[in-house]
Amino acid sequence: MSLFDFTSSKHKDLSGTQDAYIFGVFSDKELSAEFQKEHPILTSQIALAMENGEFKAELNQSMVMYMPDCITSKRYVAIGLGESKSYNRDSLRQAAATGGKLALNLKAKKVAIEFMGEDILKAADAQALSEGLIMGSYRFLEYQKSEDPYKGIEHVTALSKSDILAPLQYGKQISAGVVLTRDLGNHPSNIATPTYLADTAEAIAKAGKMKITIYDREDFEKMGFGGLQGVAQGSDIPPKFIIMEYSGGGKNAKTLGLVGKGLTFDSGGISIKPSAGMDEMKFDMLGGAAVLGIMSIVAEIKPKINIIAVIPSTENMNGGEAYKPGDILTAYNGKTIEILNTDAEGRLILADGLAYITENYQLDGLVDFATLTGAVVVALGHRYSGIMTNDQSFADQLIKSGIDTQDRVWQMPLDDEYAQDIKSKIADIKNTGAAREAGTIAAGAFLREFVKEGTPWCHIDIAGSGWLKKGRSYQPEGPTGAGVRLIMELIKSWE
Repeated sequence: MSLFDFTSSKHKDLSGTQDAYIFGVFSDKELSAEFQKEHPILTSQIALAMENGEFKAELNQSMVMYMPDCITSKRYVAIGLGESKSYNRDSLRQAAATGGKLALNLKAKKVAIEFMGEDILKAADAQALSEGLIMGSYRFLEYQKSEDPYKGIEHVTALSKSDILAPLQYGKQISAGVVLTRDLGNHPSNIATPTYLADTAEAIAKAGKMKITIYDREDFEKMGFGGLQGVAQGSDIPPKFIIMEYSGGGKNAKTLGLVGKGLTFDSGGISIKPSAGMDEMKFDMLGGAAVLGIMSIVAEIKPKINIIAVIPSTENMNGGEAYKPGDILTAYNGKTIEILNTDAEGRLILADGLAYITENYQLDGLVDFATLTGAVVVALGHRYSGIMTNDQSFADQLIKSGIDTQDRVWQMPLDDEYAQDIKSKIADIKNTGAAREAGTIAAGAFLREFVKEGTPWCHIDIAGSGWLKKGRSYQPEGPTGAGVRLIMELIKSWE
């Protein structure tokens, strides 16, 4: 998806004819005096539609109108904003997304959009407007052959009393990372292999002047990556262990660690998954994709902190060399793992990633992302990511970032008692917990075993939030980009 350009303009300075003019309508407030003065006939049409109950201006309700005698735009698109007392930054993001989708349906290239709710929201919230437009108009068409010459929105003019170009551009930069994450997830697993992720990481590192190290299968035994090596045994596709180092803050700045599960396809291994829905297992790399999306933004905006990113990446397949239930693997930190279920493989490759990053770097905070457990979908559905931690103050920062961005997380317990569920009789730990009990928490307890003592750490399970079967608002069907905006808000607070 190519991202469109933004300009910022006052209403009176809008030039040329737009393909669509998007504006917001509150259910309990009149249109602005400026709008009524500029568009008296349009104002009357809206008033009549509301009076007849055909347009109630509920949040995300829309109405398209045509004004042949108006030179400003070919079409006018009214977007409901709901009640003014309930209106907030995410309402703006949603309304902008609704407008962006409609603009696509209308095949509009040039679009004008009011900074809706300007009298209520600060100019900095133009970031939400930009995010909503871009994320809401997202399309993945790379594998579709089409004769349609329409390629999408090309230019958006945001109308405001003040210059809001800077936050619009920042929102565009953030959204570009979300788009990259979604694109990586949407690619089929025969394209988005571990090598593809490594190549993407190399391109990002080059653009952001980052150090990058990539370990291959032949390095795993020497490095001690027993978890990744074991999971990768059943696939002929080369696995990768990717390390990206961004030094933007100097020696005294905070250092953030990121680890992303890069399981590019998961058959379940010997503990094979049911065939129904197995195609969706190309999404099992969305944790790694989120980390790459974040690092692509970092390369662009260059925050004044340091970031270490690690992505262990492989397939989990059923070849003759595949690891088996009953096997024992040794992770990077020397702990032994009894394998009871080869479909609990994500935690095995994350174990090496977490152990490696905490043994080799001094971190002020560490976050791992993974589509790890079906249990988190049962617990939270698809609206929140699950979060577990060994440091409450660090978790509180992420919870606040989730509220601010609506890239939301919900904390689950990680008391020491849960560690008993993963104790093995013949190894240090086993890779599953108690049957049908606290599956998400058991996975978190497992991962905690590989985080070096003293490192503030949060595990974020995006199995429910990372992709959707039915899209909504600015989140499409398929990969959502969960985690990207969450971490970028945290990074902003750390600068």
